[in-house]
Amino acid sequence: MIRGIHHTAISTSDLERSLRFYRDLLGFEVIYSSSWEVGSTWADRITGLKDSSARIAMLKGGNACIELFQYASPTAKTGDPMRPVCDHGITHICLDVADIDAEYERLSAAGMTFHCPPQGAGNLRATYGRDPDGNVVELLEVKDASSPMALKAR
Repeated sequence: MIRGIHHTAISTSDLERSLRFYRDLLGFEVIYSSSWEVGSTWADRITGLKDSSARIAMLKGGNACIELFQYASPTAKTGDPMRPVCDHGITHICLDVADIDAEYERLSAAGMTFHCPPQGAGNLRATYGRDPDGNVVELLEVKDASSPMALKAR
């Protein structure tokens, strides 16, 4: 039985920079970190890569996790930091926030870039921004706690 989404994984060229963003700026907590060297059969099998090596960090925020990977091998292709969200593949991660205006101001002041200020559509307010690698991070505020879109507090 599928119980829900556990984590989203992001490959980065600079794990420390991504930790400063997700841990220090967004407030996620590192719950696990590890690495593997070339020759790790289990890692190569799982990832579908040959001769891989990487450092990883799993961060938790609320009811979900983000896993960060910095591969040393094989050499990664540089992604487009302004990849349009209409391109196929995972387009963004979304963070549930209680006060979107305050988070937008706080993150903007810290240097996070956004496509626009928060926009409203009925019960929802949202905006897209970018992490240091150009991945899209959505901020979403659901105004009505009884809405099916609202996350339930644990």
